[in-house]
Amino acid sequence: MNPTAPARYASLGSRYFGILMAVMAVIVVLSGIGAVKGVQFGPILTDGAFFLFPFAYILGDVISEVYGFKVARRAVFTCFALSLFSTLCYWIIIILPGFNDGSGQDRQAALENVLGPTPILVAGSLVAFVSGQLVNSFIMSRLKARQGERRLWARLLGSSGAGELVDTLIFCTVAAPIIGITGVGGWANYVFFGFVYKVAVQYLLVPVTAVVIAWIKKREPSYGIEAAEATPSIAS
Repeated sequence: MNPTAPARYASLGSRYFGILMAVMAVIVVLSGIGAVKGVQFGPILTDGAFFLFPFAYILGDVISEVYGFKVARRAVFTCFALSLFSTLCYWIIIILPGFNDGSGQDRQAALENVLGPTPILVAGSLVAFVSGQLVNSFIMSRLKARQGERRLWARLLGSSGAGELVDTLIFCTVAAPIIGITGVGGWANYVFFGFVYKVAVQYLLVPVTAVVIAWIKKREPSYGIEAAEATPSIAS
C-alpha cells in the first residue's frame, strides 16, 4: 500500500461493517444499564460501565478509518436509535402488571430501582455519545483527508482525546447525581478519572486497533476502489 496515496474508503458490501456496528450497539445499550451503578476504587469514583465504553470509541475509530465519516455517522445514529428503543422496552417492562405475591413485588421493586433511572441516564449518555463520537470521527476523517494512508497512529491518538473529553463532560454531568455522586469535588473526580481511564485504554490499544484496521482493509474488496470521500462536514 502506497503510504502517500490519498484517503480511501470501502463500500458497505461486505459483512464487516454490520458486525462492527452490531457490537458497538450492544456496548452502548449495556453501558446505559451499567452506568446506573456507582463504583468506587479507593478515592476513584466511576460507574459500572467504565470498562465497556472505551471499546465503543475504538470501534468508532475502526469504522471511521475504513468506511469514512458519513458511514461512521450512520453507525452513531443507528446506535442512538437502538438505545432509545431499549429504553422504551425498559419502560414497558416496568409498567406491565406483575404478580402480586411477595416475590413479584420484590422483582418489580428491583426492576424499578435498576431500570427506572435508566431513561435519564440513557438521555445523557446518548447526547454524550453522539457528540463525542461525531467529534472523534470528524477529526479522524479530516486528518485522513490530509494524510491519506499515512500516520494512522496520529489520527487514533488525536481524535480519541477530543471525543472522549466531550463525551465524559456531558455524561458525567448528567449521571453524577443519579448514581449518588454529589458536590463539585465528587463530580470533578468522576470526570477526571473517567476521562483519563477511557483515553488510557484507547491509547494502550492503539497497536491492536491499527492491526484490526489493517486486517479489515485487506479483506474489504472495495477498499481503495471507491472514489475518495470528500472532506467531511457535520451537516453533510
